[in-house]
Parts: sequence; C-alpha cells; structure tokens
Amino acid sequence: MRSLVRVFRFVRPYRWYAIGALTLLLGMVGADLLIPRLTQRIIDQGIAAGNMGVIATTALAMIGAAVLSTLFAIANTILSVRVGQGFAHDVRSAVMRRVQTFSFANLDRLQTGQLIVRTTSDVHMVEMIVAMSLRILTRAPVWVLGSIVLLVLTSRSLAWMLAAFVPVIVVLVAVFVRRARPMFLGVQKQLDRLNTVLQENLAGVRVVKAFVREGHEAVRFDRENEALMRKNIQVMTFFAVIGPTMTLLVNLGVVGAVWLGGRAAIGGTMTVGQVVASINYLTMALFPMMLIAMMMGPLSAAEASASRILEVLDTTPEVGERPRAQPWPTAGRRGARVAFEDVTFAYDGDGGEPVLRGVDLVAEPGETVAILGATGSGKSTLIHLIPRFYDVTAGRVTVDGIDVRDLSLAALRREMGIALQEAVLFTGTVRDNIRYGRPKASDDEVIVAAQTAQAHEFIVELPQGYDTVVGERGVNLSGGQRQRIAIARALLVQPRLLILDDSTSAVDIETEVKLQDALDRLIAVDHSATRFVVAQRISTVLLADKIVVLDGGRVAAVGTHEVLMEESPIYRDIYASQLGNGEVAHGA
Repeated sequence: MRSLVRVFRFVRPYRWYAIGALTLLLGMVGADLLIPRLTQRIIDQGIAAGNMGVIATTALAMIGAAVLSTLFAIANTILSVRVGQGFAHDVRSAVMRRVQTFSFANLDRLQTGQLIVRTTSDVHMVEMIVAMSLRILTRAPVWVLGSIVLLVLTSRSLAWMLAAFVPVIVVLVAVFVRRARPMFLGVQKQLDRLNTVLQENLAGVRVVKAFVREGHEAVRFDRENEALMRKNIQVMTFFAVIGPTMTLLVNLGVVGAVWLGGRAAIGGTMTVGQVVASINYLTMALFPMMLIAMMMGPLSAAEASASRILEVLDTTPEVGERPRAQPWPTAGRRGARVAFEDVTFAYDGDGGEPVLRGVDLVAEPGETVAILGATGSGKSTLIHLIPRFYDVTAGRVTVDGIDVRDLSLAALRREMGIALQEAVLFTGTVRDNIRYGRPKASDDEVIVAAQTAQAHEFIVELPQGYDTVVGERGVNLSGGQRQRIAIARALLVQPRLLILDDSTSAVDIETEVKLQDALDRLIAVDHSATRFVVAQRISTVLLADKIVVLDGGRVAAVGTHEVLMEESPIYRDIYASQLGNGEVAHGA
C-alpha cells in the first residue's frame, strides 16, 4: 500500500477534521461495546433475579448508549466526508496543475483518455478509501481489539475458540489481497482504453458519419466495453466467493460459541448472561474481520488507482525551467531575432530517429520567414522548438542572442502569439476566446485584432456578435472561422514573435490574401513582430522576406521567391505543382 500511503499526504490540510472523526469513532465503538455487557446485566441481574428495577435502568442505559453511538456515527460521517471531498479536490487540482506543466513530449505518452480517467475515476476510488478509513477501516480493528479484550474478560474459554479462527481469516485475507490488486489494476487499465475509444468517437463523430463508419466504431467500442465487462465480472465473481466464505466462518464461530457456552451454562460454570454477552463479543470480533477482508478489494483498487495518480504527479516535465531562468528583455516594441544553431531534434530523445538534422537558420527582427516542405519534413517541429514545446536534442535555439532554455517559460511564451492548424476554442463567448491570452484587453483592441485576422465581418453577423457563445470545440463555427479567431487571439497579445502553423489552411484564398495584407500593414506600422509562417499553399508565402525549404529534416534552401525559383529544384517543383505549368517549371 505504498502508493496509498504517499497519496494520503493530501489529507494533511484536513488533519483536524480527521482527528475529530477518529475521536468520534472511538466514542462510537465504546458505546457499541457497552451493549453486550448491559445485556449480560439485564439477563443475570434482572431477568434471572426477577428485578425489574435493574431491567429498567439497564434498558435506559442501553438506549442511551445506542443514541450516543448514533450521534457519534452521524458526526463521524460528516467529518469523514469533509476530509474525503477535500482530499479529492486537492488531488484533482494537483494532477491538473502537473499536467499543465507537461511538455508536448509528456503529453504524447500520457494520452488524454488516460489523464481523464486518472483525474476522475482513480481519484474517486482513492477518495472513497480516505473517507472509509475514518469510518470503517479504522473502526473495524478497534472494534476487533475491544471485542477480544471484553470477550477474554467475559469468558476465556470462548476467547480461545476465537483464536482458532484468526489464522484462517488472516490466510484468506492474504490470498484475497494478492489476487485482488492485479485484477483491479486490470479494470482501471481497461477503463483507460474504453475512455480513449469513447473520446475519439465523440471528438470525431462527424468524420465517422461522413465515412459511414458508425458500424465499425460501434464494434470497436463494444469490443473494449465487453472486455471491461469481463474484467468486472471476474472481480465480482471473486467477491462472490470471498464474501460467503467469510460469512460461513462467522456463523461457524457463533455455532461453536452457542455449543460451548450452552454446555458451560448447563454445567453451571457460566451464566446465561455471560453466554449471550460472549456470543455478541465473538460476533463483534469476527464480523469486523470479515469486513476488513471485504474491504481488501476496494483497498486494492485504491492502491492501483493511487499508483496511477502518482505516475502523473511523479512525471517530470521534459521541458523545465533552469534554476536561474531569466526574463526576456522587453526594451522597445521590436521584433525578435530568432536563430537556429546546428539544431537536431528527435522525438524519443537520443535513441530516436532525428526529425531535424543540423538546422541553421536566422530570422532577423521584423522579418517574415515562411517554411515549406513535404508532409513529415519537420516544418511544425521546427517552430515548436521556439516556444519550447519540445527541447532540442542538440544545438540550440536563441531569441535575441539568448538560449531559449535560459529564459523563463512564462516570459518566453508571453511575448509570442501562436496560432496552430487545429484551432482550439474554449467554452465561452467569441470575445472571451479572442482575449484568452490578454483577459484585460479592451473591446476596441479585440475588434482591431479581429479585423486584422479578417474575422470581424463574420463575427458581427453571428446571433449575438462578439457575445455569441462558442459551442463545444467551436462546433457552431466553420474551420476557417475558428482559424481566424485563433489568429485574432494570437495578434491580441501584441507579440514580438508571431507563429502561424498552417493556421490558414481552412481559409479561402481571397480571405487569406486580405489577411496577409493586413498583417503586412500591421508589422510595417509598428515593427512589432517577427513572423514564422508554416504553409502548405505556396501562395501564402510568395512575398515572405525569407522562404525556408525543408527536405527530410534538413534545410534544403533559403531565399526569396525569386532566388529559390532560380536555385532550388524542390521549390520549383512545389511552385509548379500548385501555381505553374509543371513541365515548364520543371525545366526552368
């Protein structure tokens, strides 16, 4: 249970609630253990002696003990729930905060579906154990210990019979724990797979329908769903065997106590009250043992869940800040100078095949640098190194002469505006989405950014204009509209470095031309941004100050359109395939 013990540190802020719950639990157990003694008194000193006064006073004491136990139980439950819910809140927040620190490389390995399960189902599983620890799991051993002590004081001969059952119960519990944990871990892993398939289906439902693949996806989901069902049935079947077995042991103990106690009472060595009290204490000792055994299942599940939570919390972000990270100098509103110096990058670190090899490239302040190349040539990877979504494997990337690894991540990214090909929008209004990077931006600034991104016209035509609520993932907007809102969001932060990663792929050519003209005018006025533009359409980059052609992860050519048409066969082929006569261009 090492993982559970480690996760329990999140209970610390609620320790006084926990101490209060445990104190109330002790009072509750004490009241419960008093009942058999009072029962013995009623039988031996009241009924056997015909003394109604003893019966009445003892009955009132029993009622008082029962009421006290009930009040203690209610208060204990309230405090336990408070601790459990606070614990779950803090763990979820810690997992979320940790995920926010992850680099793209970390997120490539920990898939979204897995993170969702760990933040919800796994946390809930551990939270239940936290609450139960302050109620059942702590109460049971105290109950067992108290019952054994009082059983010995009541009848030593019956106490020896209890000792015969303890080893059997311990062996059963050990077997149960050994087999239960792998089974529960398997259930959680299968739940991961099911959630991944479900998430893919919900996110890609339009693609599924467009390709008439509903049947295929239903079969894929059913396969994972049935696997989860089989694993759950396996766990429940195991429970079905353990539960009745433990009940049988308790019943055998009661039968043995009745038989031995009955003989002792007939022989005159025990009173009837002692026999009844002893049977109660024996039951109160055996039943919590059975309860503990049954709780080994949820405990094993919680241990498995805790280990999965800790896997997230213990993951070290592959991109982290150096101890003396410095702010990015912000004197003046000028574009940044960006340099790639013999950059090599592999997604799997040193052991992977490099995606980029020996890249040398410089973007001067205020320049527009376009990046072209075939799919898989490393275009997006190259620009992801600038904001440190990934770190270089070899070489370095600098901004204004400073290695990006020496800059504060927040300071580095705060000076950048980034619009990716997949325009991610959040629940909220169009206005809120545009000023996501600058929440305090004025409405006028939002409108100017939208106008530059060629988004203003379609936004004002929406039902509530800028106050129109964006549907889940921007479902009520077209792909081009989402991309233009994302570009407006990037522009609103007034970046020194603007990165557009194929962010106009869903925009029509006429709108794209207007967008490029507006960006050129904006940069010409305040010289505020150096631009990196990744594009599939060559028409997007014809007027760029510098066009970089990537081929197989290497820089194949750099220059203006005119220079590349003269010097780069790869560029001429791209141009010919999209805009020119293929035969003429190829022979140029």
